[in-house]
Amino acid sequence: MTSQSQGIHQLLQAEKRAKDKLEEAKKKTGTASGKGKRLKQAKEEAMVEIDQYRMQREKEFRLIQSKIMGSQSNLSDEIEEQTLGKIQELNGHYNKYMESVMNQLLSMVCDMKPEIHVNYRATN
Repeated sequence: MTSQSQGIHQLLQAEKRAKDKLEEAKKKTGTASGKGKRLKQAKEEAMVEIDQYRMQREKEFRLIQSKIMGSQSNLSDEIEEQTLGKIQELNGHYNKYMESVMNQLLSMVCDMKPEIHVNYRATN
């Protein structure tokens, strides 16, 4: 946030310097044709300075942005890797315990021992 305000402040300073150059050019030239040439030259110099500053700030912004976005892509790769590891682990547990669980289930269903319930009363 502070870097943005600093950038804005620096841009405003560059624009002020450009305006100062224009004013200086107006003061230095006395004739109309010389005055026009100097104004045009000062304006071009100011525009070049503003463009250079803008390009510098954009380069800094892209650098910071790439650092931030790069770290985010690293996180997504790490999460993807952890997810695949967990899936492989779960598949391994499934394959390891599937047969014993099926045998327990089948034995509970097929090996029934008929008994009379303790709460059953004969009415005869």
